[in-house]
Amino acid sequence: MSEYEKWESRYATSEYIFGTEPNYFLAAARPMLPTEGKALAVADGEARNGVWLARQGLDVLSLDFSPAAQEKGRQLAREQGVRVNFELADVHRWSYPDATFEVVVEIFTQFSTPAERALKWTGMRRALKPGGLLVLQGYTPKQLQYATGGPRQLENLYTREMLEEAFTDFKDMRIVEEEREMHEGARHYGMSALIGLTATK
Repeated sequence: MSEYEKWESRYATSEYIFGTEPNYFLAAARPMLPTEGKALAVADGEARNGVWLARQGLDVLSLDFSPAAQEKGRQLAREQGVRVNFELADVHRWSYPDATFEVVVEIFTQFSTPAERALKWTGMRRALKPGGLLVLQGYTPKQLQYATGGPRQLENLYTREMLEEAFTDFKDMRIVEEEREMHEGARHYGMSALIGLTATK
């Protein structure tokens, strides 16, 4: 089964598999968000994070390769009374525009191989405007011990050194490594090993 088929199958349910509330790390970054501007939500799935960003007054583009997920995202946006732009796209091969977004968000997109991750992160860097905010969260290698979500491939997991190297020229970089109970839908539930980054271009 391909990665696309796996995710389509997971999203083919009425349940929002990661819940409808935003990721906690993203929500905690609210004071850092601009009051207006464009935001890009990368591999946004059912759009819980994109919808939340729209609720903060941002003009949001939500990218994902799953039609099933995006249909649920449209429904969530309607229910919460916000407008979100959806684009069906492979986030590794999408044409990231130059210096377009005030905010770029990537939350738990660790289905990417190392080669795909490099393409994606290069695109995300390019898409951010100078002074723009990057918010990113994922699992660390210790997550393999917990097995409460995320990939089973060690090379897909994030480390502090990886993030520091990938975004070395960014400013105001803050990296948070923690272990905590997650309660974000059925797919992110239980004790987890996490790493999050906020930084400005």
